[in-house]
Amino acid sequence: MTTRTVIITGANTGLGLECARNLLARDSFWHVVLAVRNPDLGNAAIAELGAPDRCSVIRCDLASLASVRDFVTAFAAADLPPLHAIVCNAGLQTVDTKFTDDGVEMTFGVNHLGHFALVTGLLDRLATPARIVVVASGTHDPAKFTGMPHPSYTSAEELAHPSADAAADGRRRYTTSKLCNMLFAYELDRRLGEGASGVTVTSFDPGLMPSSGLARDYSPALRLVWRVIGPVLRLLPNVNSTRTSGSRLAALAVDPAFEGISGRYYEGAREIRSSHDSYDKAKALDLWQTSERLVQHVTT
Repeated sequence: MTTRTVIITGANTGLGLECARNLLARDSFWHVVLAVRNPDLGNAAIAELGAPDRCSVIRCDLASLASVRDFVTAFAAADLPPLHAIVCNAGLQTVDTKFTDDGVEMTFGVNHLGHFALVTGLLDRLATPARIVVVASGTHDPAKFTGMPHPSYTSAEELAHPSADAAADGRRRYTTSKLCNMLFAYELDRRLGEGASGVTVTSFDPGLMPSSGLARDYSPALRLVWRVIGPVLRLLPNVNSTRTSGSRLAALAVDPAFEGISGRYYEGAREIRSSHDSYDKAKALDLWQTSERLVQHVTT
């Protein structure tokens, strides 16, 4: 019998699917909600996981704030065990300039704003003790050699509605969105009393996962290059399979070893310091206040 619910965004494939698989195998009392854009793919994932009585699919398109709002409403109406964990996992990296249904730049909209709306919309549904885990990336830190452009945080408004020049750099948009994940996690932790409220917040770098599907929006030529070099990359540090990183992500969400730990950042299983900019409270406040405004603009 399940007694606790965990929500995982992007749980139909890659890291999210492996996190769900590991979570189901850990404890029989967890019910997993797959928050996915395509319910058909979510139902196929449930069939693969082999625990249909312990899983549910609720549609959640992070590129649409209306869809996120509908998810929150549907979750509240569902007859599910109390919510004790949220895993903000879904993410994308685009090469072409795209925008969400709400006119927000797509990478910022999905990787940050959609999750911001989801988490803040679910806070009053959390039953303590509860955990929120935000999947970030080592690419947010310019001190690390990742082969990706350094993030460039000007203002949240500029990230949401970039100039033509800024919008053209898809890889930098991605690393900046990962910095936003860190800023959001730390600001959320501060606003929740740094664990004193019974809700903890941690962030996670899963490492480079060549089989994760993150390059799905690349051009055919770039996807071919990625498939060729992917196996070679596994020889480098912090390059992991989705199964390994999924196990580590699940542990942050439910393992008793992380009970009460909040405001921390993990590279795989190891706690480390995040980038210098990730601790910038002025940037975090700008991001939070702009995100609130963008969400409220759609819902009013």
